[in-house]
Amino acid sequence: MVEARLETDAPDPDQWMTTGRTYDEQRFSPLATIDATNVGRLGLVASTDVPTQMGQEATPLVVDGVIYVATDWSIVKAIDATTGRELWSYDPGVRTSMVNACCGPVNRGVAAWRGRIYVGALDGRLIALDARTGALRWQVRTTDASRPYTITGAPRIIRGKVIIGNGGADLGVRGYVSAYDAETGALAWRFYTVPGDPARRDGAASDDALAAHARNTWFGDRYWRLGGGGTVWDAMAYDPKLDLLYIGTGNGGPYNQAIRSAGRGDNLFLSSIVALRPETGEYVWHYQTTPGDSWDFTATQHIVLADLAIGGRVRQVLMQAPKNGFFYVLDRKTGELLSAKPFVPMTWATGVDLKTGRPVEVPGARYWATGKPFLTAPSGLGAHNWQPMSFSPKTGLVYIPVQQLPVTYVDAKQQAIGPQKLNLGADYALVTPPAGLEPKGWLAAWDPIAGKERWRVPHPVPVNGGVLSTAGGLVFQGDAQGQFAAYAAASGKRLWSFDAQTGIVAAPISYAIGGVQYVAVMAGWGGSLAMVGGARAGAIGPNRLLIFRLGGAAKLPPAPAVSLPPLDPPAATQPGAQVASGEHDYFAYCSRCHGVNAISGGVVPDLRHSGLLGNDGWYEVLLKGALTENGMASFAPVLSRDRVTAIRAYVIAQAQLAKRDETAPVKPRPASTGVGL
Repeated sequence: MVEARLETDAPDPDQWMTTGRTYDEQRFSPLATIDATNVGRLGLVASTDVPTQMGQEATPLVVDGVIYVATDWSIVKAIDATTGRELWSYDPGVRTSMVNACCGPVNRGVAAWRGRIYVGALDGRLIALDARTGALRWQVRTTDASRPYTITGAPRIIRGKVIIGNGGADLGVRGYVSAYDAETGALAWRFYTVPGDPARRDGAASDDALAAHARNTWFGDRYWRLGGGGTVWDAMAYDPKLDLLYIGTGNGGPYNQAIRSAGRGDNLFLSSIVALRPETGEYVWHYQTTPGDSWDFTATQHIVLADLAIGGRVRQVLMQAPKNGFFYVLDRKTGELLSAKPFVPMTWATGVDLKTGRPVEVPGARYWATGKPFLTAPSGLGAHNWQPMSFSPKTGLVYIPVQQLPVTYVDAKQQAIGPQKLNLGADYALVTPPAGLEPKGWLAAWDPIAGKERWRVPHPVPVNGGVLSTAGGLVFQGDAQGQFAAYAAASGKRLWSFDAQTGIVAAPISYAIGGVQYVAVMAGWGGSLAMVGGARAGAIGPNRLLIFRLGGAAKLPPAPAVSLPPLDPPAATQPGAQVASGEHDYFAYCSRCHGVNAISGGVVPDLRHSGLLGNDGWYEVLLKGALTENGMASFAPVLSRDRVTAIRAYVIAQAQLAKRDETAPVKPRPASTGVGL
């Protein structure tokens, strides 16, 4: 049974039974058949096409010869782990929920327990399926359907309870994590990460902790009316011996603390690591990485548990490299901060005070307090985002997918708060960063004891994929340009690569069947940068599950040509005032999917090339919901026909600009238009 093999001190090395392989989330495989001496013979043995194109972020599970994985749109598949043959597929039908997703309809994986597979669906349901047939066993709604919640993270299962969080802080929700009975779907407990209406208690596991620690760190009444944020949208880890569940919490909602909390307070438990008892949801301790978060500096990034020799003794530690750019090492029993070192160049803080645990902020970093733009590095896109890092007990190094994407934040208190849009109270201006802060990415080997980088591998595009390390002395990672590679864990030397024909952001896994070691990864470019980044920041190609072993000789079919329809916008000049109005609404409502400056990243249609620009089909889509089942919601509840016409005028103007000179530089976007990050 999965539970018995997970809770042992040495989980079965041949399996990958939970998203981080083990409860400590090290993403380290003890398999060593594939190593530095023979990885050059690694070859494709099977591939399974995914007939969707919105990005693959999931870590597959492998249980007794079957791969279980979730694709975009929360579709779950069971696949033979040696042949790639699909055994069954389950589609929960969530395409109408796309409007609530900040970063696409992605999904990061499933959980397995006692013959069932569990998935958190984009629309907020937790679904249990029969592992053998894919038949629905039960489903339960975990969120308020009237609020813009989504689920993209993988569930974890601890002692018969399915633990699941949610997302939506950027659109206006209150964060929490819930536990459900794995057999019945009954709610066991819920822990809210930020306070709600002070006039009433929630009757939840978090009531006492919020009263004791969080309530007096918030001010005014807008936070609980607007949501507050703090969603638990990704990271979790579990220590069976200490019986502690660790969760990472997200950003404030809105970003702008002046709107959210009268510009005051630490706003607990935003951007925090919180330790809970998994049986009851009882609070044990917390550590806040970014007090009073105003930059989307989530602490939802991958949490890793390990035992390290620090200061002459072995410490039980928790490690995290969250968005804010510091690498944290905590005592996982007590929450004591042991170290916090920057792993990227930064402008917003000079360090972390180890006595108080607080970052030492640079004057002006709180853009809303000064009213002046502030170039922030890292930005809310993160020094490290959701892509999982990996810890190798053999090398003692943590392998981090690092990205450098500075942004100039601008106060935007005047932004209207409303449905079907990002509600941030902050904006950013596109500026040329100074030397040393140019957008770039790299794979970093980080020494958590010394607090320094040991080696790095540069990547041509900032966003790069999740990481796997193995006992064979290897580190596997994909990149945005579609290269899946193996590196020497000790030096970073590139030893092998494979052209996947599409960008890779998901983390690989390794498993063994019949004594043969395999490596597998989901390939498919997607996620936030792929949607807003423009200019096809990553390789666009067929989405697939790829399976490798030594001697594999399978070949992918030739990559299909990727092209856009010709630019053929209406020739008439668009009224300037109408274009300006449409630009504002485009960035508020459209840019998070269709790209900054109406330049698509390639995952969704580039509207400049749309055949609807010159006819009434534009209104059929935007106001009558003609493409709702494809994920394109109707905006009739929030936009009038005149405003939709203005958006079209803006897109036409951008298309005309591109047609005049397709090599012309991108026009910088003015501040205060509400696009968010």
